[in-house]
Amino acid sequence: MLCATTLGWQSRSTQSNPCRAACEAFWRAALCSTPPGRSICGRGNYPQYYIPLADVVQDYLVDEGHSEQLRHGTALRYGLRVGDKQRPGAARVYAPDAHPDVAGTVRFGWDALDSWFEEDEEVFVHPRNPYVRVDALRSHRSVRVELGGVMLADTHSPVLLFETGLPTRYYIDRTDVRFEHLVPSDTRTPCPYKGNTSGYWSLHIGDVTHDDLAWAYDFPTEAVRPITGMIAFFNEKVDIYVDGELLERPRPTSR
Repeated sequence: MLCATTLGWQSRSTQSNPCRAACEAFWRAALCSTPPGRSICGRGNYPQYYIPLADVVQDYLVDEGHSEQLRHGTALRYGLRVGDKQRPGAARVYAPDAHPDVAGTVRFGWDALDSWFEEDEEVFVHPRNPYVRVDALRSHRSVRVELGGVMLADTHSPVLLFETGLPTRYYIDRTDVRFEHLVPSDTRTPCPYKGNTSGYWSLHIGDVTHDDLAWAYDFPTEAVRPITGMIAFFNEKVDIYVDGELLERPRPTSR
C-alpha cells in the first residue's frame, strides 16, 4: 500500500473527505494510508485525490527533477519504483508555493496505480463524487424494450436505477429478456458507483449488428445491489416503453 488517507466534504473546489483512502501499486505494495480528514478531493470533470506527502511511503517515490506549472501551482514530477518495477511520471508533488489547499500533497495518476480504496471498498475509474447520487429501486411498472419492431425484453418487475446526470436505467430480470436476439461480447467497463460490468450483449437483426446494446453487473457495489445479475439496455439506442408510453431517446451518454 502506497498510502492511506482520510477524505470531509466542504463547499469549495478542493474538499476534504471523511473516508479513509488507500492505494496500492505493483502487486499490492502499500503506497499510502492516511487517516480521515487528511486527504483532499479536487473537483473538476472528475474528483482527484490530493494526499499529504507525510502519508505516502516516500521510499517508492523517484524524483525526476522536473517541475510543472499546473492549475493549483508548482508541482514536482515523480515516478514510482517498487522492486524492479517502475512507472515514470506517476505522481505530482505540490510545492510550498502552490495553492494552500494542495501545497505539500501528492496527486497520483489514477491509472498509474493498481488499485484504490475508500475504507475497505475498492473504487474504480475515479474517486466517487459526493454530489452524485445513485439509487436502485424495485418497481412494478411495465417496461418493454424494442428495436426495429423486435421485442428484446418485457417485464413488470424492473429495478430502476437513478444516477445523477444520467437517464434512468431500467434493469430487467434475465427471465424477461429475449436472449435469442442477443449475442455476448467481450466488452467490459468499470464504474466508480456501480462496479465492473460482468457482460455486454450486441443485437443482430438481419444483416445489421448493433454493438453492446445491453449490459449486466453480476457483482455490483453494495449501494446498487438490487441490480445484481439484471440486464439494462442503452435508452439512447433502443425504444423503451414504460407503462405503455414510448420514452424519448436521450442524448448519448455513458452507462
